[in-house]
Amino acid sequence: MEHTIPINLAVEDSLSEVILRALISQSGRLYAVGFCYSRGGYGYLKDKINGFNNAAKGGTPFFVLTDLDKTACPPELIRQWLSPPHKKHPNLIFRIAVHEVESWVLAHHDAFAKFLGIKMDLIPEKVDEIPDPKKFLIDLAKKSSQADLRNAIVPPSGSSRAQGPDYNGKLSLFVRESWCAASASKRSPSLARALKTIKEFKPHAA
Repeated sequence: MEHTIPINLAVEDSLSEVILRALISQSGRLYAVGFCYSRGGYGYLKDKINGFNNAAKGGTPFFVLTDLDKTACPPELIRQWLSPPHKKHPNLIFRIAVHEVESWVLAHHDAFAKFLGIKMDLIPEKVDEIPDPKKFLIDLAKKSSQADLRNAIVPPSGSSRAQGPDYNGKLSLFVRESWCAASASKRSPSLARALKTIKEFKPHAA
């Protein structure tokens, strides 16, 4: 019988946390999530990555999830964040959503289309190739037949805000109630790699 694996999380925002918790709970493995560190997006994680790496050496693994942002590719971002003399400890799981975690939401295309009340073929098959998934998702929400979703996800007309007033809340609701990691991973190679990692991970003792 498999022993429960304690794990701490570090993410950019609340939506990333909900997705990562769903990914872990749907992995088929026994994980016990402890702390979740989320205090300021991409910059916070970059500043703290070596601290998380050192803490992982103590025996409790860390799963760090960030966006690719404008970096050319995941290996390049990993090299930038964990450059010598810092070597990634085996207890640090470091995965990158390409290009943003919204692409993982979009990857479960049929469920998300149903959630918004839009045509399924509006979501491309290769979601990891969408250069700005967040903007793409918001543009999809503008087409939603449901006014409450449009008002929550889409920024008000004339507003300088990047997203609607309950953007994370509505998308988190979708992830909790309808999102399936196994289905979504078929359309997102970066998500498939993250799911494979969490399914196969073996913690190292301190």
